[in-house]
Amino acid sequence: MANQQHSKIWFITGASRGFGRVWAEAALERGDLVAATARKVDSLAALKDKYGDQVLILELDVTKPGQAQAAVNQAHTHFGRLDIVLNNAGYSLVGTIEEASLEEVKAMYETNIFGALAVVQAALPLLRAQGYGHILGTSSNLGHVTLPVIGYYASSKWAFEAIHESLALEVAPFGIKVTIIEPGAYATEFGSEHSLKFAAGMDIYTDYKNQFFGQLKELKRGDPQATPAALFQVVDAAHPPLRIHLGSENLAWVKGVYAERMALWEKWDDVAQSAQSLSQ
Repeated sequence: MANQQHSKIWFITGASRGFGRVWAEAALERGDLVAATARKVDSLAALKDKYGDQVLILELDVTKPGQAQAAVNQAHTHFGRLDIVLNNAGYSLVGTIEEASLEEVKAMYETNIFGALAVVQAALPLLRAQGYGHILGTSSNLGHVTLPVIGYYASSKWAFEAIHESLALEVAPFGIKVTIIEPGAYATEFGSEHSLKFAAGMDIYTDYKNQFFGQLKELKRGDPQATPAALFQVVDAAHPPLRIHLGSENLAWVKGVYAERMALWEKWDDVAQSAQSLSQ
């Protein structure tokens, strides 16, 4: 087993594929210790075969709070501490606002929001007792902007961002750090059937969605294997950022969107000001 005194100890959800798998393997390669979780532990068998005692494989469906509590506690007991808690489990619901059912939206929120909360709430007492820890959450550039057809997914990331920003302020006095990871478009398995769920379509949106999907295919996608080095800079920093984009396309897009928002708010500011008081 790697030297625990100098290695970081990670707890990672959604470690079976996508960024979760890439980051788990990269952490293990650099000598860190990882509690890797997934709904099906068989999907993590190769990690155990390759890294042995460096990795603890745990079954975790984040939509089951009791399972989240048990997994976090088991990882903490096994390794003696947790340095990094990384919420990565999530998926996207594809469908227009009209098409998706309330049940489908609720199910996505159960994973993307309430699942992440279950892990955070399970970990916080342990991190607080340690007097340190770093909570990482995988969001998206869609935590600041949005697109049609995946608006519900974007909405889950907007909520994710707000929760983690509040969390960062609340736990800073206990020595706990929080960072929101915001990847752009990457060539991961996020587009697979395991990471996408499709709402039943309506004919009136067919042409619109076909056009949208055609535009998505033109997006410049980053190499997931290029991301671990950036992530390690964040977790190794004495003062890590609250937010960090991953990829080269995000910042320009977000800056443009916020410039448009500021211009619109300023254009309507006289109306906004008039709503302050009847005495004006």
